[in-house]
Amino acid sequence: MSTDLRAEFIRFCVQAGILTFGEFETKAGRISPYFFNAGMFNDGLLLSRLAGFYAQTILTAEKEEGLAFDMLF
Repeated sequence: MSTDLRAEFIRFCVQAGILTFGEFETKAGRISPYFFNAGMFNDGLLLSRLAGFYAQTILTAEKEEGLAFDMLF
């Protein structure tokens, strides 16, 4: 994933409230400075944007790293 695509994905997640920053306690009892709530990908528009990031990442990996695939599960 290119640096620009990564930055765009992070901006998208922050704007959608999927990625939040603060102080969070994990199930393991550790403190984390961020929380990524994948359950917030809960409507068609957000899922469509997420799918676009997956597609761009896979196509880039195919072209730049020779990754071959015929399906995504």
